Amino acid sequence: MKRITIALVVLAVFYRATPFAQQPVPEIPFDANINFLKLSNDMNFGEASGVAVNSKGDIAVFTRSNSAGGPAYGATASQILLFDKTGKFLREVGKGLYAWSYAHAIRFDKDDNLWAVDKGSDMIVRINPEGHVTMVFGRKKEASDEAAPWTRVTPPRPPTPGQFRQPTDVAWDADGNIYISDGYINSRVAKFTKDGDWVASLGEPGGGKLGNLNTPHTIANDAKGNIYVGDRGNRRIQVIDPKTNQFVREIRIDVPAPADAMPWMGAKPDVARLLAADAPPGSATMAPGAPWAICVTPPNAQGQQFLYSSDAFPGRVYKLTLDGKVLGWIGKSGHQAKQFGWIHEIACPSENEIYVAELLNWRVQKITLHPQQMKTSTVGQK
Repeated sequence: MKRITIALVVLAVFYRATPFAQQPVPEIPFDANINFLKLSNDMNFGEASGVAVNSKGDIAVFTRSNSAGGPAYGATASQILLFDKTGKFLREVGKGLYAWSYAHAIRFDKDDNLWAVDKGSDMIVRINPEGHVTMVFGRKKEASDEAAPWTRVTPPRPPTPGQFRQPTDVAWDADGNIYISDGYINSRVAKFTKDGDWVASLGEPGGGKLGNLNTPHTIANDAKGNIYVGDRGNRRIQVIDPKTNQFVREIRIDVPAPADAMPWMGAKPDVARLLAADAPPGSATMAPGAPWAICVTPPNAQGQQFLYSSDAFPGRVYKLTLDGKVLGWIGKSGHQAKQFGWIHEIACPSENEIYVAELLNWRVQKITLHPQQMKTSTVGQK
């Protein structure tokens, strides 16, 4: 009996320490519409890097299309296209804006202002519902000074208050304070007041302990103002308490990839190698569960909110509770409807209706989940 008890303890410790130890997670039945957004005959999306939905149901898409003249470091690749709730194209927002360089993410705030985060110009701009710029953060390099893209150096450069190096996303707490994930080079979150005054730099480059970040790629908030940071290179979501400015917990998505899963392009990743203790920093970016895009749903009739997160391989979207329990998953990598090519941003206007912007497939899919149809099937079974 003693030997059995010891064996059970060892087994429990193994499963806690081993990646992908979470209980089997069901696949959620869903529908997808790849033609919901209706462009005119002479228009196409480029890489769809961002999508957002406002209180009226209007849908904004941030696309890497060559929409404006004049390069920052290369061809300008930022364009915001606005559609109504039926998918009808309405207009282009901010056509030819000085901040446009290389689109990354967009969000609507509670007042339906549209915030655009441009990775190439290092700028974040707020645009009101009428289409005019009302607040600006950051500054792009001047072309007269032989502007060049940022390079990664070791040790990393210290961040500069009020400036950015390849920012990625934006969120807000319950008091309206602004949180900008910054990003590829700085690996921190910049906090400002609702009036745009500098508050603090949160986090620093690294892995392991809470507050260490490797490419904070996506950021979202819940109704209480907690800030969820998609720490992509470390394959986790970290949560900031807005009252203390401290990283207080992490969420990891440990759901095994099916044995036959393939990436959208390239060789099948060696997941064990990507997650090995001696793997180079950021290797986990292409591992299952790495958060490329996250969003938090509005409260439902019971006051519940849900967290959605997507990975690049095996190319799925996961539905979670706010405390990190994975409720189910949808999709896989591919070119067809109901398949995904590097989801770069998710908009989730309600619990079971989401929009996903895909880089590699140059499109936005409208997704309707049907959790009431879930069976007892688990990962790898259908």
